[in-house]
Amino acid sequence: MTIVLFIISLLVLIILPNLNGQRQRAQGIHRGAMTTVVQGQVTAYIDDYVAENHVIPDVTYAKLMGKYLTADQVKSARAEGLIIDKNEVKRVKDEK
Repeated sequence: MTIVLFIISLLVLIILPNLNGQRQRAQGIHRGAMTTVVQGQVTAYIDDYVAENHVIPDVTYAKLMGKYLTADQVKSARAEGLIIDKNEVKRVKDEK
């Protein structure tokens, strides 16, 4: 019985750190995907706006919401710390 408990505890010690690492990896992939989506929509907005007005606009989340991004996408992008600065999507550094 003690051998079984030892083996189970050993497996838990091996698996748990790996789960945390996989979670961080998945969050990084999600952040990269959100950056790509938002930047793509910024570009689409600029293309549409320039075609109509012949001027490059300053893009914000408010201008993208509705036709280009859903409210959930904007919420997710903001939660990831993504900002639109000079029509380029950037990630705000964590203040730690």
